[in-house]
Parts: sequence; structure tokens; C-alpha cells
Amino acid sequence: MGQTIVLTGMVLSAVPVGECDKRIVLLTKERGKISAFARGARRPGSQVMAASSPFAFGQFEAYEGRSSYTVVKADISNYFRELTQDLEGTYYGFYFMEVADYYSRENADEVPMLKLLYQSLRALESRKLANRLVRRIFELRAMVINGEYPNVFSCLKCKKEGKLTYFHVKSGGTLCEDCGRREHALELDESTLYTLQYIITARIEKLYTFTVSQEVLKKLEQIMNEYMAFYIDRKFHALQVLEENEGFAYLIGNSI
Repeated sequence: MGQTIVLTGMVLSAVPVGECDKRIVLLTKERGKISAFARGARRPGSQVMAASSPFAFGQFEAYEGRSSYTVVKADISNYFRELTQDLEGTYYGFYFMEVADYYSRENADEVPMLKLLYQSLRALESRKLANRLVRRIFELRAMVINGEYPNVFSCLKCKKEGKLTYFHVKSGGTLCEDCGRREHALELDESTLYTLQYIITARIEKLYTFTVSQEVLKKLEQIMNEYMAFYIDRKFHALQVLEENEGFAYLIGNSI
């Protein structure tokens, strides 16, 4: 066994391996996204049992093998227990972790993504904002971190910065009043435009400090749904479950 290293991060996913082990995916400050084995994690009384569950955030002591890491000890500072006691919040959390897994790479600087994920789970747990809004903030900022976010600060055609009243998905951003009329684009009000600009530019610690009207939230949802469908080539399992449950709740609510 080689010398151990200490990694600060969060468990994104965990699957059983063999009779009593787990294979986990960690998003870390030091090594980006890594795979690791938690030996004996499914054995009663194991030191790494709780530390090998999704949402666990803290310090993980591990040694590095040829193709993976092995966690031997962990000091967990946050299990997000309140979040995991809320079914809807749990699925939102799993969705966020799937997105983080999708974008993250090994040996890359994933500190911004780890910080975004942590703050987003805290926002879900606090319940000060609607989960629907937290979701859209997380999605857009995750795309910012990955470098594929829309330009919402000037017209994509004429470069003017005023009267940005349209959003064009395929072009990847906003169009002014004159240019947008000639394109098949989504109409964009000033409040939604400002919301998009704020999410893209604000410090991560300040992301979850505002709220919006239902009209702005619906427009933000429409934009993000179409934008992500065009630019992301993956279906996220937790999101599918969420959307199925939301559709079911909508039908029940309208039948009462």
C-alpha cells in the first residue's frame, strides 16, 4: 500500500461491489472527479459506511492505485440529512450530482463545480427558494463553468447591447428587437434577461439570494429546457423521475 493522500470532496454516486465493498465516484478539490473503492463499506460497523453514501461531503483519506483509489478513512462534515428526508429534494439533489458527474473530469480543476454543487444542495435543504428556481440556477451556472453558456449581454447579430428582447436557442443567446423579429426566437422580457445575466455573473455564494415571479420562472424554465435539449446529449435519470412525479402531481391537483 502506498502513501495516503487527503482529498476534500463529495460522493456523487455509489454502487455495491462484491459482498461488502462499494465503488464510489468522488468530486474532489485536489484531483477532480475520481473513482474509488470503499473496502468493507457495506459491513456493519465499517468506518467508511456512512462516508460512502451519496451527498457525503468532507475529507477522504485514500491511497492511489494504478486505475483507481481506495478510501481507508473519512471525516464527513455534512451528510445533508435534512435534504435526504425530503423525497422531492432528494431527487433534485441526485439530478444535480448527475449533472456534476457529466461535466467533471479527472485531474481537472473542479473546484467551481464542487462549490456550486455544495451551495445548491444547501439551497435545496434550506427551502428558502422554490426547488424549481434552484434547479434552473444550478443548470445555467453549471453550463457557465463548462464554458457553453449563452451570450445574454449583446445581440448575436448586430452586437448592440440594448433592447435584447429575444432569445435564440440555436445561435446561443440574445437578439435585439430589430434582429429578433426576423428569426424564430423566444420573446424575452427585461426581468428574465436580468435573471439570466445575474446567474451567469454572480459569485457562487450569492447565487441563491434572490427570488423571481412565477412569470419569470416559467420563461426561465422554457429557455433552459430548450437550451439544454439542444446542447446536452444525455438523459438524466433523476430528472426523468422528477418530471414524471411533477406531471402526476399536476394531474392530481387539477382533478380535485
